[in-house]
Amino acid sequence: MRKIVVLLVVMIVLALAGGGGWRWWTVWRFEEATDDAYVQSDITVISPKIEGYIETVPVDDNQRVKKGQPLVVIDDKDFAAKVAQAEAAVSSEEAAVETDESRLELQRAMIDEAKAEVAAAEAEKARADLDYQRYKELMASDVASRQRFETAQADDVKAAAALSQKRAALVAAIGTLRVLRAQRDEEKAKRQQAAANLRLARNEFGNTIIRAPVDGVTGNGSAEPGQYVKPGSQLMVVVPLPSVYVIANFKETQLTHMRPGQPAEISVDAYPDHPIKGRIESFAPASGAEFSLLPPDNATGNFTKIVQRVPVRIALPPDNPLAQLLRPGLSVTVTVETGTRPSTASAAQESVIGRAEAKSATPVAASPR
Repeated sequence: MRKIVVLLVVMIVLALAGGGGWRWWTVWRFEEATDDAYVQSDITVISPKIEGYIETVPVDDNQRVKKGQPLVVIDDKDFAAKVAQAEAAVSSEEAAVETDESRLELQRAMIDEAKAEVAAAEAEKARADLDYQRYKELMASDVASRQRFETAQADDVKAAAALSQKRAALVAAIGTLRVLRAQRDEEKAKRQQAAANLRLARNEFGNTIIRAPVDGVTGNGSAEPGQYVKPGSQLMVVVPLPSVYVIANFKETQLTHMRPGQPAEISVDAYPDHPIKGRIESFAPASGAEFSLLPPDNATGNFTKIVQRVPVRIALPPDNPLAQLLRPGLSVTVTVETGTRPSTASAAQESVIGRAEAKSATPVAASPR
C-alpha cells in the first residue's frame, strides 16, 4: 500500500512538473509582467485667462460636466465697460475715416477745378502770345502805336504769370490730395487698431465665464465666490472619465520582444476579479530616469548598474467592464503576451527593427592589408 501511495505521489509530482513545464514552454515564457503600473488620464487644469473676483461657481466637486458647460463665473462689470469703451473708439475712428473720405472727394473736385483753370490760363497765354507777336510786327512797320504794343507785351507777361500761378495751384492741390490720402490711411490703421482692441475686450468679456474644455468629472476645486484670481491660478481640474489608459513601467530587459499592438491583460488592485484586455499603444521616448528632475550622471563617481524602466502606454477598450469605475492613480498589474503577433501597423515597425538588427549582425569583410 505504501508503494502505491509513493507511486501516486511521484506520478502527481511528475504530472504537475510536466504541466508546469508545458505551460512555461507555451505561455509563460512569452509573457512579461510588472506591478509598477497605474491608471492615468489626460487631466485638464482649469485656470482663468483674466484677473478678477469670482462671482459664482455653478458646479461642485466630483460633478460630471459636458464640454462648454460653465464652471466658474468672474464678475464682468469692468469688462463690459471696456467693451463699451472699445465700441465707442471704433465708432469714432469710423467717423474720422468717413470725414477723410469726404475731404478726399472735395480735394479731387478742387484738383479738377485747378486743371480747368490751368487750361484757361494756357488759352489766355496763347492768345496773349499771338497779340504780342502781331503788335510786334505792326510796331516794326509803324502801323500800330507803341502804347498798343506795350499793352500787348504786358498782357503776355501777365498771362505767363497767371499760367505759372495756376500750375502751382494745381501742384499744391495734388500735394494736398497726397497728404489727405496719408491721413485717411492713418485713420484706417487707427480704426483697425480700435477694432482689434474691441475684439480683445470682447474676448476678455467672454473669458469671464470659464467653461469645461472636455467632457468629464470635476475635482480638486479651490474656487469660491468672492475670491480674487489671476491668470494661471488653478481653480479645479476636469478628468475626462471614462477615457483612461495605463502607464506600465517595464524593465529594460523586458522590452526585447515587446512591440506596439501586442495584447496585454490588466488586473486592477481595486477590482482583482475583473481583468481587462488591452493592447500596447506606444513606448516612451526615454526611460523614466531621463525625465526626472535630476537625471543620473553615470560619468562621475563609482558606477553601479541599475536596471532602468521605460514607461509603456497601454490602451483600454472603451467598453471594458470597469469603464465607469477606473480612476487615475489606481494601481494595476500588467501582463503582456509577447508571443502574439502585433497589429498590422506595428508589424511594419517590427520588420524595420528586424532589418536593422540583421544589418547590424552582418559580418564586415576585413580589408586587405
